[in-house]
This record gives sequence, structure tokens and C-alpha cells, in this order.
Amino acid sequence: MMHITVLTVGRLSESWWRDAAAEYVKRLTRYCQPQIIEVADEKAPEKASAGERQRILDAEGERILKAADLSSPIWALDVRGRKMDSETFADRINEQSLQGISHLQFVIGGSLGLSEKVLSASSQRVSFSDMTFPHQLMRVVLLEQIYRGFRIIRGEPYHK
Repeated sequence: MMHITVLTVGRLSESWWRDAAAEYVKRLTRYCQPQIIEVADEKAPEKASAGERQRILDAEGERILKAADLSSPIWALDVRGRKMDSETFADRINEQSLQGISHLQFVIGGSLGLSEKVLSASSQRVSFSDMTFPHQLMRVVLLEQIYRGFRIIRGEPYHK
């Protein structure tokens, strides 16, 4: 059974986000061994300078890389990444499994995104949209798409 880790900057602050994420984690246990790893976020001032933004990205990036299993593939969620539909996303997960990969990691950055070090350590960059989403919402959307992906892989019904 594949191990899926979601590495994310920050915690879910509202109960409805926690409930939604927990529901998808529970559903995923039929298909994989899901794990959520939260790393601390940095406070980002509203009008941070370029240097301050870089310091924040670097600090969060170091925490992500320290928590990651660098011997397993990392898929970074990045607005500049590859866009794919749910079927293609499922196919990519299935390809990893067929290649003997037993641990796949997805990384969600904080409010400023991901550092270059994290992006460079990633084997794939995935974009869910050209739009920017709050990391709390993105965690739920990612978990739902991973769940949907496993249902597609198994030939089980899912909503289009």
C-alpha cells in the first residue's frame, strides 16, 4: 500500500477545515497510508520587503526539507507547475506505484509559496489552477483529489 504524505506550512485554524481534511484522510485509508505533516509558518508582514519575503520562504523551506523524506518523490504544488485533469493526476500517481515507488509526498507552501530549494528538490510541480488559494483550502482540495485519484485508479465511481 502506497504511503502518501502531505507536507504543509501552517495549521488548519478553523474547525471546518480540520473536519474536511480529517474526512478525506479517513477515506484515503482504504487506498493508502495517509500522513499530514505540518511545519510552522513564518509571520509575513503585509508589506514585506523582498529580503524579508526571501527570509520567510527560506525558513519555511528549510522546515519542509527537514521534514521530507528526500529519498522519495516530492510533488510541489506551484501555480507555475503542470496543470492536469483528475484522470491524468490519477494516472501519474498510478505510474509512480507501478514504478515501485511506495512513498509519494505532496508539498503545500505558506502564504508566499515555496522556496527555490523546495522547488528544486521536487520531482514534479503541480498546478491546480492559475489562481492562488489559501493553503488551508488547498490542503482540502489536494486531499480530495488524491482520494478521487485512487478511486479512478481502482475503477470506482466518482463525480465528474
